[in-house]
Amino acid sequence: MRLLIVEDDLNLSNSLKVDLGAAGFAVDTALDGEQGEFLGATENYDLVILDLGLPKMPGLEVLKRWRDADNHMPVIILTSRDAWHEKVDGFKAGADDYLGKPFHTQELLARIQALLKRSYRQNQGALTVAGVELNEELQTVTINGAQAINLTAIEFKLLRCFMLQPGKILSKAHLGEQVYECDSDPDSNVIEVYINRLRRIVGNELIQTRRGQGYVFGPQS
Repeated sequence: MRLLIVEDDLNLSNSLKVDLGAAGFAVDTALDGEQGEFLGATENYDLVILDLGLPKMPGLEVLKRWRDADNHMPVIILTSRDAWHEKVDGFKAGADDYLGKPFHTQELLARIQALLKRSYRQNQGALTVAGVELNEELQTVTINGAQAINLTAIEFKLLRCFMLQPGKILSKAHLGEQVYECDSDPDSNVIEVYINRLRRIVGNELIQTRRGQGYVFGPQS
């Protein structure tokens, strides 16, 4: 899953990038409203973390522009904890959730995971598809209740992407966007290698190849 952080506090932005990266997300950052608005309008993100007090363009204006352009990616706004009016304005502009500063990263991570599951119409519990259960906190997978298997960072990112969108054709390009950040150079051959590794873990039958299109996760009908 690919996230965008629009936050002008460089220390906070860098800290969140590291922590969310360790949680299995590909994370891009923007330090001002103009850059953030551009990235959100031109790149595909699963979720945005948006501060409201930004230089060059206020966060509220960034959000309004995205929504006016029919961009419905989930947005969590960051506010001062006592600024209730910012929360109200943010929700009116189309925010999906808010978090007051200062906050614990684990709370932000829990809100991100809940929003992503809602946006992909998944249950709020553990990700489970066809006997495959993914533990997002430990980055492990259990097959039909057997012993948990540790996943590498890329294996975890790919499997979570598949399990949030079962039955949907996902191209190599799309999968690469979910694994790598925008300043990286996705290698489709590497994606293929990791998909083959996932097949050995979850079973060949659960990851189907659609020639010229991509891959589909889930039991064959």
